[in-house]
Amino acid sequence: MLDDCTAVEQAKRGDEDAWRDLYERHVDLVFRLAYRVVSDRDVALDIVQETYIKASLAIGGFRGDSSFKTWIASITLNEARSWIRRQARESTVSLEAVGEPESGDRRTDEALADRDLAARAMAFVETLPEQQREAVVLRATAGLSYREISELLGTSEGSARVSYHHGIGKLREHMSRYTDPEQDRVSSG
Repeated sequence: MLDDCTAVEQAKRGDEDAWRDLYERHVDLVFRLAYRVVSDRDVALDIVQETYIKASLAIGGFRGDSSFKTWIASITLNEARSWIRRQARESTVSLEAVGEPESGDRRTDEALADRDLAARAMAFVETLPEQQREAVVLRATAGLSYREISELLGTSEGSARVSYHHGIGKLREHMSRYTDPEQDRVSSG
């Protein structure tokens, strides 16, 4: 497997194997990032496709000022933002259908509880101010460094770090009411 720099240079020259290597190396990141922004699997898959189409058309202009990972994440984030803007203009709300569990066994109940906590966390993340939300998503979902996040958000590395920590702190505080039994007693007593 080629390193990203070599694969990018070869992809610029039309090497399909190098492009495929870049795709396979980063497609999970692109999907996770798209999914965390739009919260819809099918839409996230469409965004992955659009991201790679745009990247393949623009690869010749990739200068290497940032890593390929940051560049592809930036395209993904822009595609996801565009989808959200289109949805806002169309005034449509997409809700995930939640099926009824087939069995009431403990494992099913625990899985549903975990899914409920994850849904609550993601719903709360969506309410964070934009820069905090994007910093949390980029760091927690895409695993980007603060430097990479700052490049994507057009801020300083320190600002990216502060945005992430403020956002994650608010998320922890919000989620403590669902995960901390002591919090239940304090708030109800």
